[in-house]
Amino acid sequence: MSRVPDVKPTHSPAWVAQTWVSFVIAAGVTLLGIYCLPVDVWIKAFMGMGVLFTIGSTFSLAKTVRDLHEQEALVRRIDEARVSKLITEHDPLKPAL
Repeated sequence: MSRVPDVKPTHSPAWVAQTWVSFVIAAGVTLLGIYCLPVDVWIKAFMGMGVLFTIGSTFSLAKTVRDLHEQEALVRRIDEARVSKLITEHDPLKPAL
């Protein structure tokens, strides 16, 4: 049985930079739009607080999804190791007791 090596995908520095720049621009433009709204300060503060809570919960969700994915990959590797061990220990010609 051939074993496929584990390959960890890595992100290029350009992709990481693009992701962070995109995030900063999106959050900044949204907060600037709230700042420029023709409404009372307390409404702006409420909307700004909503944006900050949304950003925080987005990070939490992304971390949770990543952690679940890594956990599933680990469980799959453990199950694969158990099956491999059972296959290597199985001898069909061994007499039953």
